[in-house]
Amino acid sequence: MGGAASLSAPRALVLGAALGAAAHIGPAPDPEDWWSYKDNLQGNFVPAWSLCAVGKRQSPVDVELKRVLYDPFLPPLRLSTGGEKVQLIHFNQELYGNLSAASRGPNGLAILSLFVNVAGSSNPFLSRLLNRDTITRISYKNDAYFLQDLSLELLFPESFGFITYQGSLSTPPCSETVTWILIDRVLNITSLQMHSLRLLSQNPPSQIFQSLSGNGRPLQPLAHRALRGNRDPRHPERRCRGPNYRLHVDGAPHGR
Repeated sequence: MGGAASLSAPRALVLGAALGAAAHIGPAPDPEDWWSYKDNLQGNFVPAWSLCAVGKRQSPVDVELKRVLYDPFLPPLRLSTGGEKVQLIHFNQELYGNLSAASRGPNGLAILSLFVNVAGSSNPFLSRLLNRDTITRISYKNDAYFLQDLSLELLFPESFGFITYQGSLSTPPCSETVTWILIDRVLNITSLQMHSLRLLSQNPPSQIFQSLSGNGRPLQPLAHRALRGNRDPRHPERRCRGPNYRLHVDGAPHGR
């Protein structure tokens, strides 16, 4: 939801991460409550964030289609949520017991990235999620509001194509434990909805307001990492195996 790009440019949308962390209440604010990329933060002033400055597998990266390697053996993508919290950050339960441990270990996290474009209309999921009645109830960190009958299927575009690569969290501490999965379609969001996201605070109300709009990180070097896709750009007519969504929200299965 970064503020660095122009409104007309597609951008990545990752939901649920910023408002899900624990609050820090005390005389001095936790660095996690006030960092921003507006001043080109790269982790130089917090020792635990050193990977933001010196890491070799950082995110986001510039995805050039000519560099994407076609991989016909990419497995279908299966997603599942338990109903307690809807996030597009998933951890490897076979290796790690919780999200915190997974964020520090190899191959611990998978982040599904959806690109959005400011337009005159909006995706139905975003329209429901970002309407005035909902967005005004979650203005600060740790605010929560329960939405009934909201299907994740409305969020995902009809697409058989995706690109994946090994990278990092795009926010501090920039841990290099993430498998990024980029859906190759763009969702529409209105300018008013984008503005409402920029009015959200990444801090609790007891601290100085820090807008979420400063969390768009500059592009990082791809170096020698591979970009793999399940669609062959040389043969676009070839039908490839695509994401197979198995979504479970509040115990009710939905899927294709």
